[in-house]
Amino acid sequence: MSQRALRIWPLLTGTHRYEKVVSTRNRGHGQYITAPILAYLIETPNGRILYDVGCDYQKIANPALRTKYYGPMQELFDPPEMDESQRIPSYLNKLGLSARDVDLVFLGHLHFDHAGGLCDLPGCEVHVHAEEVSAAATRLDGGIFEDEVAGANAWRLQSSEYEVATGVSALFTPGHTAGHMSLFVELPKGRPVILCGDAADLTENLTDEVAPGYCWQDNEALAIDSIRRLKAIAATENAELWPNHDFNFFNSLPAFPAWRD
Repeated sequence: MSQRALRIWPLLTGTHRYEKVVSTRNRGHGQYITAPILAYLIETPNGRILYDVGCDYQKIANPALRTKYYGPMQELFDPPEMDESQRIPSYLNKLGLSARDVDLVFLGHLHFDHAGGLCDLPGCEVHVHAEEVSAAATRLDGGIFEDEVAGANAWRLQSSEYEVATGVSALFTPGHTAGHMSLFVELPKGRPVILCGDAADLTENLTDEVAPGYCWQDNEALAIDSIRRLKAIAATENAELWPNHDFNFFNSLPAFPAWRD
């Protein structure tokens, strides 16, 4: 029996223009970049997983909500850009699927560009690290919108690394946030893939071992430890490291509806 996942679709759920220092700690002041906001649909022999779900479309499309939620961030961030075709249900529909065909949503962390799209996936089983929910309760992380974590009491909170599904394993990579998790995905044809999540926004975070601009409780050392651990696993397992907000890298991946297997 295969012990690997079957395929993975990278999904562009929007774009975000911001000061580069957001992605590379103490680097890029005054330099603005446009970053992809990504999610990944992973098909395994025992179900489909979404790693992250993008933004809440209504907070972007509705001018009043856009001002309310993204106005306070304007010094560093422009509001994200997103259209209807970039919502998760639109991608699923193009594959002949619906939210009912998603067996599990795995949230790497709870920032708005990763967890906001849960509203488009009612009833889905949600996995997230318990430390993420604890940190959200402090209301000290401005990247978490309170209404987007209101359903946390129904989520399956994790406290360790584990096999999420056949060929897919969770990696605990804290630093950017308190309970950040990445995914290790074994595939039938190509090399294994490590979805770094926001442990590494850009290839630069990996090559230069630079922490993300935002680190929970300013624990830069923890973020760098997670980057080094991801690199060590990649070296041992001959795996590819996929940074999460790097357009040059994203453009090297198969364009939807093509996939990687």
